[in-house]
Amino acid sequence: MTAGTHIALKEALGRIGYVADDSLAMALHLALSLGRPLLLEGPAGVGKTEVAKALTEHLGARLIRLQCYEGLDASHAIYEWNYQRQLLAIRADHASEEALFSDRFLLKRPLLEAITQHDPPVLLIDEIDRADEEFEAYLLEILSDFQITIPEIGTIAASARPVVILTANGTRDLSDALRRRCLYSYIDYPTRETELAILARRGPKLEARLARQIVGVVQALRREDLEKKPGIAEMLDWSAALAGLGINDLAEDRAAVQATLVCLLKTAADRDAAPAEVMDRIIGKVA
Repeated sequence: MTAGTHIALKEALGRIGYVADDSLAMALHLALSLGRPLLLEGPAGVGKTEVAKALTEHLGARLIRLQCYEGLDASHAIYEWNYQRQLLAIRADHASEEALFSDRFLLKRPLLEAITQHDPPVLLIDEIDRADEEFEAYLLEILSDFQITIPEIGTIAASARPVVILTANGTRDLSDALRRRCLYSYIDYPTRETELAILARRGPKLEARLARQIVGVVQALRREDLEKKPGIAEMLDWSAALAGLGINDLAEDRAAVQATLVCLLKTAADRDAAPAEVMDRIIGKVA
C-alpha cells in the first residue's frame, strides 16, 4: 500500500459530493485493497447508506442493495425457485426434475445476484441489525468465501468478488462471527466543520451566515432529549425549505422558522420538545 492512497479516495469521494474523514477513507481503501467486507455502524441519519452509493459512483459499478428487516429469509435475500414457471413447464412439456431445477427457473435475489456479476458490483447489506440473528448465518458463507450453495444445483462461486458494505444502526448486537469477517468503521454525527462542508456540497446555495446558523441549530437539537435526532438528510431538507421560503436569517422570522421544523422533527414528542421558546434559545445562541 502506497502512502496517501486513502487521501486520494477521500478527495475522489469529495468531488462527487460525499465528505469522508480520514478514518472512513482509510477503512474504504483497505476494504477495496484487501477485498474484505466493511461494516459501517452508527446512529441513523449519519450517511452510512450514502457511503455505498458514493463508492458505487466512484467505482463506476452497479449497486445491488439488500434492505434487511425482521423475518428476512433466504428466499428473499438469496434465491427462490419460480414455482409458477416450473408448473407451466411440467404441464407443457413434462419437464424432468433436473430441467426444472436449473438457471432457467431460478429467481436471483440480491445476494446471489451480486456474486454472479461479470463485473464486481457494490453489494449494500443495509441495516443488518434489523434482520434476525438466524439470518446472519446465511451471510457467513458468502462473506467468508463469496459463494452460495443451492442444494439442487451445487455451489456457485463469485465470478467477480463484490465490494460489500454492511450498515447497522445499533438496534441489536451483531454476532462475533459476522464482525470477524468484516473491517469496521464507526460513523458518528458530523462535526460542525464537516457538516458545513456537506451543506456546501449537497445543499442549496446559501449565505455563509445562514449556513452556520442551520448547522448550529441542527447540532444543538441533537443535544436535546429527542426520540429521533435529525440526521444529515433532515438538515439538507431544512436548508432547502429555508432557501425556498427566502429566509436569509433565522432570527428574522421566528414563526416561519418554527413552521419549517417539520423537516427536522419527525415525532409528536420531538415537536413538543422543541417549542418556540426552546427554538428562540437555540437560535439566539447561533444567530
